[in-house]
Amino acid sequence: APSTPMTSSALASIKAPAAALRAPAAVSRARGRVAVAPIRAVSTAAEGSALREIVAEISGAADPAERVKKLIAMSASLPALPDADRSIANRVMGCTAEAWVDVSLDADGRVAIRGASDAKITAGFAGLLARGLSGLEPGDVLTVSDDVVADLGIGPSALPRSRANGFRNMLETVKKQCRLLLVDGGVTAPPFPSLVVTADGVEAKGSFARAQAEYLEPAADAVDALVAELEAKKIGIVAHFYMDPQVQGVLMAAAKRYEHVFISDSLVMADAAVKMVREGGCESVCVLGVDFMSENVRAILDDAGLESAKVYRMAAEDIGCSLAEAAQDRKYYDYLAEADGVENAVHVIYINTALDTKANANAVVPTITCTSSNVVQTVLTAAAQVPGVNVFYGPDTYMGGNLAELFTMMSTWSDEDVAAVHPAHTQATIKDLLPRLRYFQDGTCMVHHMFGGDVCDAVRKYYGDAYQTAHFEVPGEMFKLAMEAKRERDMGVVGSTKNILDYVCEKIDEAVARNLPAGERLSFVLGTETGMVTSIVRAAQAKLVAAKAAGIAGIEAEIVFPVSADAVTPVAESESVALGGVAIVPGPAGGEGCSAEGGCASCPYMKMNSLDALMSVCAKIGTDAGEALLTAFEPRKYEAAEDGPSIAALGCVPILHMRDFQRDGAFSDAFVEDITTRGRAK
Repeated sequence: APSTPMTSSALASIKAPAAALRAPAAVSRARGRVAVAPIRAVSTAAEGSALREIVAEISGAADPAERVKKLIAMSASLPALPDADRSIANRVMGCTAEAWVDVSLDADGRVAIRGASDAKITAGFAGLLARGLSGLEPGDVLTVSDDVVADLGIGPSALPRSRANGFRNMLETVKKQCRLLLVDGGVTAPPFPSLVVTADGVEAKGSFARAQAEYLEPAADAVDALVAELEAKKIGIVAHFYMDPQVQGVLMAAAKRYEHVFISDSLVMADAAVKMVREGGCESVCVLGVDFMSENVRAILDDAGLESAKVYRMAAEDIGCSLAEAAQDRKYYDYLAEADGVENAVHVIYINTALDTKANANAVVPTITCTSSNVVQTVLTAAAQVPGVNVFYGPDTYMGGNLAELFTMMSTWSDEDVAAVHPAHTQATIKDLLPRLRYFQDGTCMVHHMFGGDVCDAVRKYYGDAYQTAHFEVPGEMFKLAMEAKRERDMGVVGSTKNILDYVCEKIDEAVARNLPAGERLSFVLGTETGMVTSIVRAAQAKLVAAKAAGIAGIEAEIVFPVSADAVTPVAESESVALGGVAIVPGPAGGEGCSAEGGCASCPYMKMNSLDALMSVCAKIGTDAGEALLTAFEPRKYEAAEDGPSIAALGCVPILHMRDFQRDGAFSDAFVEDITTRGRAK
């Protein structure tokens, strides 16, 4: 329920959270600085294999053209793969040519590799692997580094990056099949549920995937009922990507008939609400998200002079966010106090925090908002524009740790590779920045916390050759996996929900452009909240339908849900009838962040925004009795200041700094001056 309105007088001098802020959340981790992990050396080729000798023979040729000839000649060493074995399971993903490899064990338990490709040079690399690795034990194959591609010495003029990445993907496909051979009992089916999207429909694999797929095509009467309420009562809807599949399906269908339905990440929800009210004539806005999102919508509408518009949450109870609440805790203000008085200090705060948090933080230290898609550029730009800058990032611990991990990786890259990320930086400047990067140690999103080591081990074992996607908030293991795929094979993305959606669409476009005769399946491991799947599936299917209409068929997109081993609950035989005969359901018997509806990678707070809740709120809007009942559904409102800017306006300052940066590619002069003078003045 909404709390007592807050005033903003004297906020500019705040050094600690205002008294009316939320109660502290329970947290337990200790604060710390960046830990730089050691770089582990790996061998290029397995000890005792013929691969090392073959690579040396090819790289020893006089020039790249001669090396290419020797590599192509290796195709003669490739045991043939019959057409019947050229299956999706053996297809090399991410390869510009059609290629398949099959790994089995011979009578002595040693690796035997077969393969096929329509491209001579690709068949040559498959032959190199077959000749160099056959006869090894599966575990020995796993020690081979993908540096073997560079060690051939062919160079980019004869071996373009896309082709080289295809070779690395082929080696990863061989490794994945070897991992499967090491599983007790031999090859097993991949353990995670998935949705396979084609131009003709969606196939669900596993009970969790079936639960997700059920609402991709919503019931027409549910869509009709919602649209009728929205049109009759001039209601707008802003919803986060992480809604459950039933709500997402209905909202996306409704949006085709009613323009004031908007689904996005948190950054632009409030902007969309302002547009709906100011330009679209909406009198009420339903916010499907957590409380800080509805509070932001309310505050931005008020600041825009649109106080008469009603804003409603989907529950009378708190719709919390573990991450936003961590930034309301006393520990976060203690952390910011460390920056108070530090020269050249800047606080980079994640967008998924409340406006009063941003206002209070900026009163202590110059603060700029970031998103998961621009956080890297924000920190690097700060280091480029402010010599000796001290960066304090928060509140997301995983994102902070991933920043440190990324910069540690970059400190070993060439200057050229570093400049590709940010043109003002070199390996030396990244090394110089690392000791001056601090991040909060007590804030996590409960959903992304679930992508831990066990899940990543299974992803690597069963989906090592797939496209890896990860939100910047996931734990380090998942982040490293996606970064490795991105860096080593150009088959990964780390970023925001929209970055992930755009990446999936981009890879489908590339597959359509390749138009391989046998078609291909692209597998994407979804390293973020499962609510994203509706948007991804609809975007993917639209592209595949358009491709089929243009005569390009046979392309499939598989969306894999990396649900942890603890994210399924056995159902007793007596209960299975009520659950439609399903033997297991997503969600552990107990545990924060998991539920039967959403599985382990699913936010329980977001799932409070159900279709029933939305329809109930809409039904009450427009009547005196109904709106009286909705009082508890209103977001907390910041009271306008009698003198000086409102809390909403002060909370928007860090956001405006970010928007200046997004527009200009640089911090504003005023913001740089604040960073360089405020600490010195103290």
